Amino acid sequence: MQSVFAGRSIPSRLASAASGPRFAHGLAALVGSLVVGCAAPMPAALADGRARLAPCPASPNCVSSEAGDERHAIAALAVRGDVDASWSALVAHLEGLPRVEVVRREDDYLHAVFTTRVMRYRDDVEFALDRAAHRIRVRSASRIGYGDMGANRARIEAIRRALAEQGLVEPRS
Repeated sequence: MQSVFAGRSIPSRLASAASGPRFAHGLAALVGSLVVGCAAPMPAALADGRARLAPCPASPNCVSSEAGDERHAIAALAVRGDVDASWSALVAHLEGLPRVEVVRREDDYLHAVFTTRVMRYRDDVEFALDRAAHRIRVRSASRIGYGDMGANRARIEAIRRALAEQGLVEPRS
């Protein structure tokens, strides 16, 4: 037996699966995750300026050059040469990336929000310039969820590679 869905004929088994309670629950979960992912508020520690780089939560969906534990630790960007040139190149790089919004920019601090392509999750990424130490401290964290499948670490390493290719930071610290 055939059913019609969106003007197309589909097998009845498929039609009954698409109208059953499991489908409805799955659809509700998908819509709910999209709403939560898009509407998750900016963490207060980032928005109110009390802390330069917020600490990572206990969950593994964050990396920071200020973290003391191996799961969250990532090397700061070690600047080669002129720190202001490297900082300007970082800002230009971020502003050229798709789905990235710089929400706060100061002489030595930058907070950007990265939005994932499919699920529209928003991740907070912070950079703090330490001129005296010739380094840029980094933090990248997912706003929601527990894990991130290594996305935050990969993001920082991609930024490091892009700046290293320009000779502005060390490839690895």
